[in-house]
Amino acid sequence: MTDMQKIRIGTRGSPLAMAQTHEVRDRLLAAHPVLAAAPDAIEIVVIQTTGDAVLDRPLAEIGGKGLFTKEIDEAMLEGRIDIAVHSMKDVATVLPDGIVLPCMLPREDVRDAFLCPSATSIAGLRQGAVVGTASLRRGAQIKARRPDIQVVTFRGNVQTRLRKLAEGQVDATLLAMAGLNRLGLTDKVTAPLAVEEMLPAVGQGAIGITCRADDEAAHRWLAPLTCADTFDCVTAERAFLRRLDGSCRTPIAGWARLEQDGSLLFDGLIVRPDGTGLLETRRSGSRSAAAALGDAAGSDLAADCTADYFTPPPASGQ
Repeated sequence: MTDMQKIRIGTRGSPLAMAQTHEVRDRLLAAHPVLAAAPDAIEIVVIQTTGDAVLDRPLAEIGGKGLFTKEIDEAMLEGRIDIAVHSMKDVATVLPDGIVLPCMLPREDVRDAFLCPSATSIAGLRQGAVVGTASLRRGAQIKARRPDIQVVTFRGNVQTRLRKLAEGQVDATLLAMAGLNRLGLTDKVTAPLAVEEMLPAVGQGAIGITCRADDEAAHRWLAPLTCADTFDCVTAERAFLRRLDGSCRTPIAGWARLEQDGSLLFDGLIVRPDGTGLLETRRSGSRSAAAALGDAAGSDLAADCTADYFTPPPASGQ
């Protein structure tokens, strides 16, 4: 890409992915008057991913996190797009050769949202209630606190899941507050879940932008957009996940945030898919050593994990 070429942004086609991509486009235009002055300087290229196309099976069965990025990465390496917009919780901890992640936007709300027409909290759900979620992390944390609850696989974009809930296919579901905020759907939220009750996914609420490692122009366009606070926190979280070899096959959660003194505080957990054996850790340290902090937190838990922490349960429901 040269500075005079159109910037082609690759993205998934869901309403949430498009909202995130429009935010990136608007930030690029605001940061670079030369782009704002040029007609059609930015092109949005929608790419369907395997994760969007295969909706009848749990992610763990069909390959995990890379399913939402593989086709977009391929388009970038082939030169069909210049940058790509991702939800950070969908990005694998090891990127393909030739692709880098130089930019993250300011983070949105990290919490999960509880959506239910019949109860105001997980604790208030009826005995044996059915909760739909595509996330092993959410399902396992629910089972850890309410073993009586039946957790079923619940795939599809935000609007699809809201429709399934309204049709009564499940008693409740959980979605990310960040996505609902970006879509203007906070009126659908019964209650946000405190992080003490439902520790977020690694990278939840953060938008990341990738480009080719050797694309100097893309790096220049993206430099003013990145949020150092978000970058350092998510770096710690991703190092934690990488140490545990985490994917959509493993219920892992991690959340880093900055303290008033500028240090990083990190909480992480791992739990078996059936909700048993929940292990937690907390670490604090310098933000300049964010990756080392997350790696150390992962080592804390890796020492106590057995193989069954990494084995997904049989698929149930849809």
